[in-house]
Amino acid sequence: MKVKKLIFHLFMSILLIVSVSACGSSSDLENKNKAVKEDKKKEDEASNEAKPEKLIIWEEEGKAEALKPVIEAFEKEYGIKVEHEELEMATEMYERLRRDGPIGNGKAPDVVTFSHEKVGQIVKEGLIQEVKVKDEVLNTFIEPSIRGEMFQDKVFGLPKSVTTSVFIYNKKLMAKAPETMNDLYKMTKELRKRNVHGYYAKWNDFHDSYGVMAGMGGYIFKDKNGKLDPSDIGLNNKGSIKGAAYIQKWYGAGLIPKGGKAGIEKLFLQGKLASIMSDGNSVTERKDTGIAPMPELPNGQPMKTFMEIKGWHVTAFTKHPYWSTKLVEYLTNDDNAMKRFDLTGEIPPNKSIKHNAAIKENERAQALSIQLQYAEPVPNIPEMNKVWGPMNSAMDEMTTQKAKPKRALDKAVKKIKKER
Repeated sequence: MKVKKLIFHLFMSILLIVSVSACGSSSDLENKNKAVKEDKKKEDEASNEAKPEKLIIWEEEGKAEALKPVIEAFEKEYGIKVEHEELEMATEMYERLRRDGPIGNGKAPDVVTFSHEKVGQIVKEGLIQEVKVKDEVLNTFIEPSIRGEMFQDKVFGLPKSVTTSVFIYNKKLMAKAPETMNDLYKMTKELRKRNVHGYYAKWNDFHDSYGVMAGMGGYIFKDKNGKLDPSDIGLNNKGSIKGAAYIQKWYGAGLIPKGGKAGIEKLFLQGKLASIMSDGNSVTERKDTGIAPMPELPNGQPMKTFMEIKGWHVTAFTKHPYWSTKLVEYLTNDDNAMKRFDLTGEIPPNKSIKHNAAIKENERAQALSIQLQYAEPVPNIPEMNKVWGPMNSAMDEMTTQKAKPKRALDKAVKKIKKER
């Protein structure tokens, strides 16, 4: 009898546990379904925005061929005509947006493209608006590319391409890319004995020199929980000084050739320069050219080159923010990002590219995708505009041996703070 009671109680306990679990599962499922319905409702409400007859998009000069097949597919899928115009991106597009946008004369675009470096400025001027997309969309891109499109904790664009500097070398002069900058230094000294320059980086310019300084522990503005603090400048800290001293060592030894961009590229193409630090657009088509990530710094850290990001942005003047955002999402999805790569060679910031055969088989794309892991977006806050002048002057003074790194960097930071 006792055994029967025991079995009965055990059975009832199991039944109770199953019932409670079922209720919990049912409740969880109900909550999940409710959340899905809420999200759908919000999306439906947003999509109730009247579908426009057309949208206007401004593309950077020389890139319309990559845009055409994508907007044709968008037109077919959504039934919205998309007109496009090519403009010089840095100045002409900016000036025309400032002029035509507020007038509302039908000429203002719904979607534009800019470098991420301009984001802070054009947000403050009221030229673009926040891009409201789901996290699952943002998560398709590498994190730094989204960070570059953010300002004051909001996303103001979706990235369409990214680039950074890589190591480009002549395979006839270098059998393979050196793994470290110390190795490269030794190779360069040996090549000078044969009257050949071993390496060129535009280190007298802050844009190129920052990769060394950041890799040694320097920074421009302190990143505090994802927000840049322009009052905390690290361009004269120990790491920056150490990086600048390393750069000065190369110039002091006479290992960096002089000349402008055209002259340096000519030296490389003539076989009188073995390697350069560059994005390589103009010198990478030759069969004897190799491309690799930047060699490791003397402290064992990667060179933290600047990352440049180009993005699509919804203007503040569009009457169709929902459909403009839809277009931006469409332009930057994984499939269309790869179409752009096929037509322009621009590297998409989509995470999925590392699995793509076209990227794996392209030496430049492969080198860039590796170096981009270490690259840092150029700060997009307006205060960055005050950094370039003083830091370019500091690098010029150091590379011409007119000043020691600490004195030149202290002077530059003092000027940046004064002008801020």
